[in-house]
Amino acid sequence: MDLLNTLVDKGLRRELPTREEALAVLATSDDDVLDVVAAAGRVRRQWFGRRVKLNYLVNLKSGLCPEDCSYCSQRLGSKADILKYTWLKPDQASEAAAAGLAGGAKRVCLVASGRGPTDRDVDRVSRTIKAIKDQNEGVEVCACLGLLSDGQAERLREAGADAYNHNLNTSEGTYGEITTTHTYADRVDTVRKAHAAGLSPCSGLIAGMGETDEDLVDVVFALRALDPDSVPVNFLIPMEGTPLAQEWHLTPQRCLRVLAMVRFVCPDVEVRIAGGREVHLRTLQPLALHLANSIFLGDYLTSEGQAGQADLDMIADAGFEVEGAGETTLPRHRATAAAQGGCGSHGDADGGGCGAHAGADGGGCGSHADGGGCGARGDGGEGGVRGSAPVAAPASGPAAAPAVPAGARAAGEARTDLVTFRRRGAGTDLAPNA
Repeated sequence: MDLLNTLVDKGLRRELPTREEALAVLATSDDDVLDVVAAAGRVRRQWFGRRVKLNYLVNLKSGLCPEDCSYCSQRLGSKADILKYTWLKPDQASEAAAAGLAGGAKRVCLVASGRGPTDRDVDRVSRTIKAIKDQNEGVEVCACLGLLSDGQAERLREAGADAYNHNLNTSEGTYGEITTTHTYADRVDTVRKAHAAGLSPCSGLIAGMGETDEDLVDVVFALRALDPDSVPVNFLIPMEGTPLAQEWHLTPQRCLRVLAMVRFVCPDVEVRIAGGREVHLRTLQPLALHLANSIFLGDYLTSEGQAGQADLDMIADAGFEVEGAGETTLPRHRATAAAQGGCGSHGDADGGGCGAHAGADGGGCGSHADGGGCGARGDGGEGGVRGSAPVAAPASGPAAAPAVPAGARAAGEARTDLVTFRRRGAGTDLAPNA
């Protein structure tokens, strides 16, 4: 297929595809999905070999968020039956992190619900970062605390944070349909603040919220313009009690096409499969490793994931290897640029410098002006290793998508009859599973 040959050539040169080419990837048929995976896989192997980076979530504070993000079970007014608790103490968070690191994770992602941290919250998280780093040599720590105020990114960096996650989630044009309590510009500003402070920027998206192909391409091109080091790709888990509870549109093939498009647009960036991979990719998860070079282990913010050992077995069986603590995730040119305070480095490949790519949002990468995966803030979110703390099955049992009679499905339609997920610890009196 000429399209795929062109995209492979561009990916190997770190050259930005056109919007039309990105849209064409999303428009390919299910019959062509293996060809799409094989082509994007060549680009993935060029820059990341067969390594898979493992990331581990510690949910520092769960539920009761004042924001109204439609996808999130922790949102204002959510009726979702989820765990709710206030801040974990540093020793609790460090103990939870140790379980993930023992499972092979090299990055710990510290997530807290809320609009953004107060200065007191930053102090609290700084103590947690110190506790984790004091007990685990060489661990990477990413914070995901919401919108940052001036000076907070610098304080997190001084405390030892390596990265900061704040996702764009969807296109600027449709952002107001998903959230009204903050703006798309607020999110871009936080990513730039983190970058300017010397934190490795992590910013991604959520697919499956009813967006168009054009929306997906818009947000991925905007991400390339911001030039994050890692791009988490979340697949919406439509939780009961949220406005998007009925948005069951994704098929495994659709998810693979989304990941392939992201890889072609961001060839040398850490692409991370985040929330919803077990729910939507299901038995095709191993194919996604040919596109993404990073995953979360086990549980997510408010829903259970695949058991950590199952993830490790999947990686090995698919012919990949877990990235070691001493290995550098990013390709040499990006790692060097980051160490020198620059941004990512699409520069000499396509002549655009960082963030100045035609067809993006024109904003540059932000690191020369004023500046997480940790996945989404709610259920398009991040993961941790199951078993890091006691987890009980929800009292109401597994949650399932609305069933669709077999005879009523068109080819390529989402198989909601196959989809089940479990809420993390809901309905129990156990201590919070971080």
